[in-house]
Amino acid sequence: MKTFSDIVETIKDIVSSEFPEKKVFDKDVAELLDISQMNFATMKKRNKIPFNELLDFCAKRSIAINWLLYNQSPESLIEPTNRFYMVRYFSSVNASAGGGAENDELSYEPLMLEENFVVSLGGDKELRHIEAINVSGDSMEPSFSYNDIVFVNRSKTDLSRGGIFTIRTEHGLFIKRLQVRIDGKLDIISDNKDYPTYVARQDEVEIIGRVVGRFGGVE
Repeated sequence: MKTFSDIVETIKDIVSSEFPEKKVFDKDVAELLDISQMNFATMKKRNKIPFNELLDFCAKRSIAINWLLYNQSPESLIEPTNRFYMVRYFSSVNASAGGGAENDELSYEPLMLEENFVVSLGGDKELRHIEAINVSGDSMEPSFSYNDIVFVNRSKTDLSRGGIFTIRTEHGLFIKRLQVRIDGKLDIISDNKDYPTYVARQDEVEIIGRVVGRFGGVE
């Protein structure tokens, strides 16, 4: 995936026609994304991509967001994406990669995806099972970071091979790496080694679905 600096340059190419008499600077992009110049500078320095703001930017210009995230020509970005697919994006739902988090307001918006990204999620036949939600917390870094958008396939709940899943416990909604122990219990693992591994009975954990993608890929 592109760095945030590269994405900023791409946005400058896209909107340059809107400012024919002047050069487009970082402060102009920050204003377009509705981000303060201070926060924008911090995000750029730390390569923290503001996915929600980019989604709004793309929606206004009929562009699928991952046209921005991968190496595409500026010309292709100006034209509306001709072929796209849709998944439900629950922008108010946060699955924690730290302490428990969730939001009971289950309204969603359509999230448009380009064909190559859909293939990485398992193909268009899987899309009816896939939903997109947000990540909060840092316990799954470097695999996932705060404010990442992840794609969860609700039809994939088999734990026999382990993997990264969205789960619900009495403490909230989480994204964790799961492994089945010999005794049948689950190791609930954080990729960030500063966090401990927890053990739970399988009947204490509701498996929502396997995490099959994010903007940037899944380890």
